[in-house]
Amino acid sequence: MTEGRETARSAVHLNLPPAPTFSFAIFCRNECDKDCPLIRAQTRPLPAHGSQRGGKVSTTTETTGTSERQVAHIYNAAVAASAISAAWDIGLLDELRDQGTVDAEEYADRRDLDADSTVGLLRALASVDIVRRDGARAEPAALFDEVYRTRSFFHWLMRGSGGLFREAPEAMRNENRSGSFYQRDSAAIARACREISKFCYDPWFHRAVNGLDFPLTTVADLGCGSGERIMQVLRQFPEARGIGIDVAEPALADATEDAARAGLSDRLLFLHADVLEMAAHPSFAEVQLVTCFMMGHDFWPRENCIRQLRRIRALFPAVRRLILGDATRSVGTPDRELRTFTLGFELAHDLMGTFIPTVTDWESVFEEGGWTLRWKHMIDIAVGEVVFELDPA
Repeated sequence: MTEGRETARSAVHLNLPPAPTFSFAIFCRNECDKDCPLIRAQTRPLPAHGSQRGGKVSTTTETTGTSERQVAHIYNAAVAASAISAAWDIGLLDELRDQGTVDAEEYADRRDLDADSTVGLLRALASVDIVRRDGARAEPAALFDEVYRTRSFFHWLMRGSGGLFREAPEAMRNENRSGSFYQRDSAAIARACREISKFCYDPWFHRAVNGLDFPLTTVADLGCGSGERIMQVLRQFPEARGIGIDVAEPALADATEDAARAGLSDRLLFLHADVLEMAAHPSFAEVQLVTCFMMGHDFWPRENCIRQLRRIRALFPAVRRLILGDATRSVGTPDRELRTFTLGFELAHDLMGTFIPTVTDWESVFEEGGWTLRWKHMIDIAVGEVVFELDPA
């Protein structure tokens, strides 16, 4: 499985002598009033530069504008993004949600974590109003609920795609852009995508599955990742069998373990194969439903996509429905108004050399690819998500 923001103003107040200070406030781009939780004011002593003249010290007060705080906010937000991913991994976000407070030292002792690092993680979260901290204790703050909802976006960015962004300069050099020129953590990507799917795709996916007009006996999921989607289908249709296909062995290993825990191993086969190049398999013969989520953009560019759509039709001769869900390229959104995940998703795929189609691009290939568009679910929560229901032509 694979998977696309503010002007500040300030007021400067000087108090002389003896302790020069300046005050500043950072305003969000919506220019909220003074009660907005994103507005923060701070004062601190200013450096004094003096020269001795006749026994007196002349002092020049220097002030720094909001640019210093804005840049500090960018830096701290980058650290906090990593902290969000780590806090999800170690269960700290769940603890804050479920208990309403956390003592970092007690939590670290209970989870066998380094206490200083755990406090530092909370400090990073507090720097951008995700938690309020008093020493080692913290509780959810203004942005906690939204961060918790979108925690998988941060995990995708920092854990799943961290290697790609770290090596961006090398990946951008044309001489390097062939073969395996970047690295990503496929297991982390799969975990993040499983969570992303819950609110970006699943309600519309289940609507499509519930609308099937034929008895379902066999389903195949292309780019199955964690296997969660196909396991959902098998739970809903207890007589059906499933096939999950993915190129990422770590993700398949996790999926196999999850299927065993769910008691679905006897009905679910996982195949390690590249969907773009896989050969026919005996298990494909009876597949009626093919699903493909968050990897359709790997089919592109256009001629390749048409060829892949035709291959799917040929590889699964009994298929009666293809449910295809994917992100689409943003169109016309100002750079400073991009939503959470859009920028990271689109830049990552630019770095990987993966074309992200628009909705119109997708609609232009179905007929040539051997499919008829039955229904289109426009979602557009984070990265222009859409789910297409397709019938073989």
